[in-house]
Amino acid sequence: MKKVLAFDVDQTLNVAKMPIPDEIADLLTKCLDHFEICPISGQKFDQFLVQIVDRLKGATPEQLTHLHLFVAQGTQYYRYNVEKKDWDQVYNYPLTDEQVKKITETIEKSAKELGFWEEDKLKPGDEIIENRLSQVTFSALGQKAGTEEKYAWDPDCKKREKIVARCKELAPEFDYEIGGTTSINAVTPGMNKVFGMTHLLEELKVEKEDILYFGDMTQPGGNDYPVVQMGIDTITVRSHEDTAFALRGILGVL
Repeated sequence: MKKVLAFDVDQTLNVAKMPIPDEIADLLTKCLDHFEICPISGQKFDQFLVQIVDRLKGATPEQLTHLHLFVAQGTQYYRYNVEKKDWDQVYNYPLTDEQVKKITETIEKSAKELGFWEEDKLKPGDEIIENRLSQVTFSALGQKAGTEEKYAWDPDCKKREKIVARCKELAPEFDYEIGGTTSINAVTPGMNKVFGMTHLLEELKVEKEDILYFGDMTQPGGNDYPVVQMGIDTITVRSHEDTAFALRGILGVL
């Protein structure tokens, strides 16, 4: 029997950038009684709270101790502290200021050359490139764009594949992964979900065969593909509805 259920976030537990729906919140809360639950995504810590934690309204403090937040592809890890009733940061591996600057310049130059820099579409206060400490993320339409707009921008990933290809020409010392609906995550080599899942194994003291992973970007070049390459059992989903279907089945067996 698996001990850990690990999840990508956008398109796996929710509609991109939106809080998880009621059914997923209910299913995850029930799963906390049986499994260690480990969302791992390129999102920032604050976004994990908004999209996941704040939606688990019925979860007890004891249940939350079985929820592990692997932020920025697992290069940051947060664990619930019952006494403090808050989240402790267990580790963080940030980029240097020089690395952030180089990645930012590279992505902006690549997107502009290819005609995919759409700053005019940003909502007030939004940004296309965001420093997430241990990674830099390109979001073509910003974080605040509407869901339909995001889904329509690059449904086949072809735009982002072109941006990634150009970035690799300009700054090959970094890795670039496609995620979500409009995003590219840039990190130093090895600081992808392999890094996060490896630390998950260490922190939770489990083996690969103890984990079942859910993700929507499991194809080569997708940000879930490194998990597949690790040999961890993976379920490819198209949406949170697929994930809900699978979780109902898992809970049904229990």
